[in-house]
Amino acid sequence: MKEFKYLNSPLKLGNLELRNRFAVAPMGVGFIYSPDGQINERGLEYYERRAKGGFGLVFSGSFNSDLDVDVDNPLAANPLKNPMGFIKTSLELNRRMHIYNTKTIAQVTIGLGRNYPNYLAPSALPVYDYPELTSPEITIEQIHQKEKYMIEVAKLCKQGGYDGFEIHAMHWGYLLDQFSMSITNHRTDEYGGSLENRIRIAKELIQGIKDACGNDFIVTIRLGLKAFMKDFNKASFDGKEEHGRDIDEAIEIAKMLESYGLDGLSVDTGVYDSFYYACPPMYIPAGFAIELAGKLKKEVSIPVMLSGRMVDMQQNEKAIEDGKIDGVVLGRPSLADPDIPKKIEMGTPEKIRPCIACNQGCMYRLLEQGVDSYCAVNPELGKSNDYLPHPTLEKKNIMIVGGGVAGMEAARTLTLRGHNVTLYEKSNVLGGNLIPAGIHSFKKEIHQLNEWYKKELDRLHIKYHLNTELSKEDILNKKPDTVILATGSTPIMPPIPGIENAVNCLDYLKNENHSDDHTIIVGGGLVGCEIAYDLLKNSHKVTIIEGKESILNGPVPAINKKFLLDAFEYYHGNVITNAMVTQIDKNGVHYKKDEQEQFIEANATVISVGFKSLPSMARDLYGKGIEVYEIGDGKQVGDIYTSIGSAYEIAREI
Repeated sequence: MKEFKYLNSPLKLGNLELRNRFAVAPMGVGFIYSPDGQINERGLEYYERRAKGGFGLVFSGSFNSDLDVDVDNPLAANPLKNPMGFIKTSLELNRRMHIYNTKTIAQVTIGLGRNYPNYLAPSALPVYDYPELTSPEITIEQIHQKEKYMIEVAKLCKQGGYDGFEIHAMHWGYLLDQFSMSITNHRTDEYGGSLENRIRIAKELIQGIKDACGNDFIVTIRLGLKAFMKDFNKASFDGKEEHGRDIDEAIEIAKMLESYGLDGLSVDTGVYDSFYYACPPMYIPAGFAIELAGKLKKEVSIPVMLSGRMVDMQQNEKAIEDGKIDGVVLGRPSLADPDIPKKIEMGTPEKIRPCIACNQGCMYRLLEQGVDSYCAVNPELGKSNDYLPHPTLEKKNIMIVGGGVAGMEAARTLTLRGHNVTLYEKSNVLGGNLIPAGIHSFKKEIHQLNEWYKKELDRLHIKYHLNTELSKEDILNKKPDTVILATGSTPIMPPIPGIENAVNCLDYLKNENHSDDHTIIVGGGLVGCEIAYDLLKNSHKVTIIEGKESILNGPVPAINKKFLLDAFEYYHGNVITNAMVTQIDKNGVHYKKDEQEQFIEANATVISVGFKSLPSMARDLYGKGIEVYEIGDGKQVGDIYTSIGSAYEIAREI
């Protein structure tokens, strides 16, 4: 138990008093809005769930504001398309939120700029990720039209009961951000040149919204502290070569925005060109931007709330205590656990389900698959209340074979529904492949997730037996109503001559003391590349040998992939593609590339070419009067997201 004095303390934001220092970040998760600008029932439930979880402030996912001078934002609804519908559903939203004493700020975008094709930008600029395309340059008339629409939406937000308005956004390289940075603003009119000119739109919006809605209507802006931008489509991996915004310019902007009447700042880092600093994967440390925020905080008197891997609550508490920030804005962590503030209020941070920053269920689904965001560790995200697990009408005796993450999730959900569950694990610990996966120095949240599940099993008094490997006869003798097989997977060891001189990736991970001068990793998938990254950043020499044309194929989030590729370049990792390993010996690896046999010397060889499901006994149990289900890697090899998701889906239906 710990009292979080500072995180639990009220915060004054303009004329608003927030109940604590927690805010939900503005996120486009896909399922919140109807195309006509209304908040749908799933959206109402989503926001209300986070108010119930204790968040003092919620920023809405970004609304669009433009009707005719820009293409529609596919991730945002436009209140101007259906003003009465927007007001009606907003009033219902804010009624629910205010019951929990949660304040709401509507985030509204003025434009996305060069981040997407065909969007208006300050100047003719190369489109992010499409360097062959050029963004059209916005005219002064179009700027004024955009400002007019923004102010009209602000008036609708006030009518809809919102407590404030956030101008989207001088971060992540969106339109206002592009205006503010000299690398993306080449104008010579009153909206270009000096820094004052480059942020003129923000000034006009702040003052225009205040004039239209009153000085007591809160206005905030999300501001990037540092762009980490080396060039167009190129990140500054270590931040030393900055051609976007550095912290000194961010401080100057913040001071000017405060002088224009801004009530508060929500700050973070990165742009699309350095997206792994905008939406940081697990490889970037928790709280990495606290010191940057602290420098800015010294120079302004308005509240500064920080977003970006703010998952360590002890660290967050200390940052507020030290005056470096005023609060935390939680995006992905609020998806993983909507009850974070309530658990901090109760003094039980160990009960927080950790966000593992995998980007698999949220960002990958939304940005790369074009579907609603889910969460790898929270299978209830995005589900309507009617879809959530309900108490069972028929209590069953259920055996779960396998104590990995899928087995533990199934046991948890089934017990919450009222079933009698017993779990059996053949090893001496729970966790399965979470254990080696959590060994990496940058994956402590994986370890925390395993500990969270074990605490859940204990909290729910779920019976489990370790060191117990079950046969078909053992199961039949216990006469369960239902058996769930969650037996997991094992690394593939291909029939390469000399394979006995190599070690599989999981066994290599379990050996934490790696003193090898040169390690060869056979297989350039995510597991192999993460092993390589961990070794490289600890000054080891590493070579990856991959049979395909490139590494990191398959369902790897683009954010994570870009980071790892840049890391290999930065740390001088050696990557050999289109190569087939022909033999492994104690001194290295023989491989064939371009029809030529080659040899590379190494002290250790790691095999990371994929996983295969362990043998299943499902068919042996058919016809015995027992319901049989398979989940997790034992059914089909996947990842934490697919393992937890399949376990939850099966468990909610039994």
